[in-house]
Amino acid sequence: VRVEESGGGLVQPGGSLRLSCAASGFTFRLADMSWVRQAPGKEVEWVSDIRRDGATYYAESVKGRFTISRDNAKNTLYLQMNRLQPEDTAVYYCTTGDGAVATISWRTVRGQGTQVTVSS
Repeated sequence: VRVEESGGGLVQPGGSLRLSCAASGFTFRLADMSWVRQAPGKEVEWVSDIRRDGATYYAESVKGRFTISRDNAKNTLYLQMNRLQPEDTAVYYCTTGDGAVATISWRTVRGQGTQVTVSS
């Protein structure tokens, strides 16, 4: 199982970024997938997940601003992040599983993550 995140960067408050996660080594289309994040000095936090049937779920803190999607043909997971705020600053990871399961899966299934910094 391998995942590789990309697309992070430095953005001003109110800006946008699109994260990508390339997956391999498992049947991606059958997997529930999540984005989690870890801010400096804090525990990992579940952000959003997309089930294999396409249903999507979001943490309250990002609902209405972030959109998760997947392309099963490309084995790729995405996170479109709009109206970014300084509190969104974190390293973002993709992992398998949904909700609370993802914060456990993250311990063994993750890439190097991609840094998102929101600052003026």
